[in-house]
Amino acid sequence: MGHRLLDQLSAQMAQGFICSPVVLALGVLLYFQMPVEPAFREVLGGFALALLAGAGLLRAPYVLRPIFWCIALLALGFSVAGWRTQSISAPVLDWRYYGPVEGRVIGLDRSGSGALRVTLDQVTLGRRGAARTPERVRLSLFGSDAEARPRAGARVMTTAHLSPPSGPAEPHGFDFQRHAWFGQLGGVGYARVPLLLAAPPEAGVNFFSIRLALSERVQRHLSGQTGAFAAALMTGDRSGLSQETLQNLRHSNLAHLLAISGLHMGLLAGFVFGALRIGLSFIPALAVGGAVKKLAALGALAAAAGYLGLSGGSVATERAFVMAAVALGAVMLERRAISLRSVAVAALIILLRRPEAVTGPGFQMSFAATTALVVIFTTLSARNMGRKPSSPVFNLVFGTVVSSGVAGLATLPIAAAHFNLISHYGLIANLVSVPLMGVMVIPLAVLAVCLIPLGLDWIPLKIMGLGLDWILSVAGEVSGWPGAVSKIPAPPDWAFFALCLGLLIVALMVTRARFIGLAPIVAALLGWVTVERPDVLISDTGTLVGVMQGTQRVLSKEKGAGFVASVWLENDGDARAQSQAGADWQGAQIGQARIFAASGKRGLTEFSGCNAKDIAVFSETYKGDAPCTVFDQKRLRNVGSVALRWDASGALKITTAREVAGRRYWNDKALRKARLGH
Repeated sequence: MGHRLLDQLSAQMAQGFICSPVVLALGVLLYFQMPVEPAFREVLGGFALALLAGAGLLRAPYVLRPIFWCIALLALGFSVAGWRTQSISAPVLDWRYYGPVEGRVIGLDRSGSGALRVTLDQVTLGRRGAARTPERVRLSLFGSDAEARPRAGARVMTTAHLSPPSGPAEPHGFDFQRHAWFGQLGGVGYARVPLLLAAPPEAGVNFFSIRLALSERVQRHLSGQTGAFAAALMTGDRSGLSQETLQNLRHSNLAHLLAISGLHMGLLAGFVFGALRIGLSFIPALAVGGAVKKLAALGALAAAAGYLGLSGGSVATERAFVMAAVALGAVMLERRAISLRSVAVAALIILLRRPEAVTGPGFQMSFAATTALVVIFTTLSARNMGRKPSSPVFNLVFGTVVSSGVAGLATLPIAAAHFNLISHYGLIANLVSVPLMGVMVIPLAVLAVCLIPLGLDWIPLKIMGLGLDWILSVAGEVSGWPGAVSKIPAPPDWAFFALCLGLLIVALMVTRARFIGLAPIVAALLGWVTVERPDVLISDTGTLVGVMQGTQRVLSKEKGAGFVASVWLENDGDARAQSQAGADWQGAQIGQARIFAASGKRGLTEFSGCNAKDIAVFSETYKGDAPCTVFDQKRLRNVGSVALRWDASGALKITTAREVAGRRYWNDKALRKARLGH
């Protein structure tokens, strides 16, 4: 018995490197869960602890080495996240700003409402000092010239409304303030007047200008949503996609085709590698010397690196590039190309470079799909070893079906938790669309880029457009089927963490101990199914209140604060529009507690009083005395959004966004000023 346990321990310890990204990620999550921003000395202390644990690892007894290894990785993850937070710090607006805005165009995309958005750096805001001016701001463009796309790198100016990045729409919700901090985005807002050219782009070439130039060229040859889809695939520029197209792709589970990630990078690298290997084989000196495979791998690596830069370098693309680089490097070194070790290397590089990525759906879904695919295909390869090879056609069909199914199942719980959506026919849509990407779309896209110098890129683009038309038609058809999607409520934080941890245990452990992972999975699913949403939600501005009446939430407004309203309804698993939820707001009440929502100064004057058990919400500062619980502008400014629950005994529990998020650099201007000086 003792020997068996020792053998199992040895087998699992041999997988220590594969499990190391998980432990490192736990250290990063520990940092983000801190109630107060750690001091710089604590961050340095974490690095010191990691070094000491690493040194102890060399001298520790064999059975204790996993403990030292885990301590080192936890401390390293904590400190890397803290170091990253301080190293990218940049000023954030203290309050609302209206006036002249000038800056250089470094990004174009679309807002949730479909408005064209421009991101600026090298920002100047009127007479505001440089020390108090954000590094970057983002503006949604409205008005008659809203669709006029500025040139990449051009310096533009306008008059705009700016505000600090907003906090979570509800406690435990997505923290946009934290997201904006790591993007050095210190102000967001909108402009209703045109952008004016202050200075043309500086001389020189950069990836952003190449992206937009290639995007415009593609959309000249392919019109409408076909061209916009092609531009998104080839350059990552999604600014031409309509909200209808995006919704169809999401509801058919084909939205992953827009994210330049493992599928695109793998197809691109594979096509370039295969084409170069065939082409170089015709050179006798190379063919005889056996350098063809290595040179082809080197060329594919260069193509993948160019694609990474061209696409904008998102987390998913970085992960895909690192995976491709590891695989191609293994080919050049004559090692095994695809394994969990390459997945672990990619995860470690991403976490050490951008530790904040661990909290985002892109990182989670990308590595979930990749890990599941490697585990399944490694297992299938081991079982088929020594058997007669199947036909190429069977392998293609079988591989497509299995990869689509495995990737879909692996990402299903993560996508459902983040986007509150389950696509019931996604597997069908992927089976009839993804193969076309590999055999037609990606090869023709590569050929089109190669033919640009000759001016013949329109030929492969036109043919590629036929494939893209098919994919878009599939998305439109499948998303329109009855019951195509289901809305589900957001899981509790603990349930989502337990679910991910359980799945990782099952996937990464090599002994029977992997079945331990079933316990947190079952607990998480039970917690998710029985989740209870807050009785009352209050926005951080006090302009919107949502009250659960029976099984649905009613909203205090039929329009306005649309983003917050959509987040609340999505997290409830409610497919209704805000106008529907707002139409039922009349005398909202929880038990004996009446809920008053007084918006604007007019709401203050119309407020006639309340009882002790009532809740009153004001979007302005309330200066009177009231016996009820009051949330006004002043209070909400300090606590952020609010969730209210009444327990079985009738006691009120108040949860605030600030209470959940803690006092951190991204949400506390006093802390930023005290420690960072801005």
